Amino acid sequence: MGSGIMARALFQAYRQALANASKTGVAQEAVQNIRRSSKITEAEARQILGVTENSSWEEILQRYNNLFERNANGSFYLQSKVHRAKECLEMVNGTKPHGTTN
Repeated sequence: MGSGIMARALFQAYRQALANASKTGVAQEAVQNIRRSSKITEAEARQILGVTENSSWEEILQRYNNLFERNANGSFYLQSKVHRAKECLEMVNGTKPHGTTN
């Protein structure tokens, strides 16, 4: 019986914390900070993939595929960094993401 009361109190406290956060804008600020921190520069992207400014797009894709596959059963964090690096270089090079048309 005591655990049921604790569970309800915890749930109510959580709901109240969410309501307070949305009233003050804390939730929106946290989301914006996450978005800002997930962007990487071109230099960082090149460093992550191990390519230079003179590397061809084919070389970049080859490095991306190699690094992405190496981490397939390892670190999701590293895989996401490799993917973000490729996305950044796609934007810089004006290359269309794989699988899109137009």
